[in-house]
Amino acid sequence: MRLQRQRTFFFVSMFVLFVCSAPVARTAAASSKARAPTVDVVRVISRRLSLTERLPAELTPWQVVALYPKVQGFVESVEVDRGSNVRKRQILVRLSAPELLAQTAQAEATMVGAEATYRRLLKASHTPGGVSPNELELAGQAFKADQDRVRSLKTLAGYLVIRAPFSGIITERNVHPGALVGPPSEPLSAAVPMVRLEQIDHLRLVVPVPQADVDLIPVGASVRFTVPAFPGRYFSGTISRISHALNPATRTMPVEADVYQKQYLLDPGMFVEALWPVQSAATSLFVPSSAISGGASPFVDRVSNGQVQRISVARGRAMGNLVQVFGDLKAGDPVVIGPSADLANGTIVRAIFNGS
Repeated sequence: MRLQRQRTFFFVSMFVLFVCSAPVARTAAASSKARAPTVDVVRVISRRLSLTERLPAELTPWQVVALYPKVQGFVESVEVDRGSNVRKRQILVRLSAPELLAQTAQAEATMVGAEATYRRLLKASHTPGGVSPNELELAGQAFKADQDRVRSLKTLAGYLVIRAPFSGIITERNVHPGALVGPPSEPLSAAVPMVRLEQIDHLRLVVPVPQADVDLIPVGASVRFTVPAFPGRYFSGTISRISHALNPATRTMPVEADVYQKQYLLDPGMFVEALWPVQSAATSLFVPSSAISGGASPFVDRVSNGQVQRISVARGRAMGNLVQVFGDLKAGDPVVIGPSADLANGTIVRAIFNGS
């Protein structure tokens, strides 16, 4: 009987203790939830990288040529000057070379004599025993050699007239009538040309693209640019050619765009600022810049099941207020705006989506 009363007292005591402790536990849980810090979060978004960079660039002529004399002679006349617009095949400079003309005349006279000898022997060879085959062959070879010499001298004489190989503008003139000129003996890089011709109605816009962007070059796209001579005015070209070779000193790749102009407002050698389009074909993840912290070791704080998870990330390109990130994230993940050291990994938080 006594043992039964002891058991009854034990169970009653345990029931009373459970009933009294349940509200206390609920109150402690509610208090812990109420003490959880509130954080603003935004979702990780997925989109294509599309931005515009300002890159220094340079305008160069579509074609440029420095014209040197191919034969020695005196400058007889210069038909153009600096700034002259010329057409293809137009005469630019005339030279005179009396010695060359005399050599040509002498060679022609020799050729006429050799031809007469050859034809006389050829006619005589029709009579059996009149001319030996060897003598006829030597005469024919002499005639052919004289023909080749006359042809060569006439070709050299044709070089006395210098013509424009393409239409353009004369940008340099260095000779005047009466000057003795001849083929340059020093390297062409140090030689002075008679005239320099450049085509500027069609220009090349050369843009040194950084190595990080070489796989994002939109060939065929339009690129705008500005020049200091025309502040506030925009010009455009079409991205056409990629060099596929990095400059080891600057780690940039020259890319060319075609620029056409009817009025000669743009000149070769101008330095310009190109508004370079950077566009990716694939999507990547972005977060606001305020969601990244950590300095040299960047991270974001993701909220999962009410707890903070610190995720190490690598920064990519900035697109406005958004920053490209690479790490253990996926689109739609909530990340904390303005993470701090107080939010340790595993901290229980109450997330409020930014703007709600």
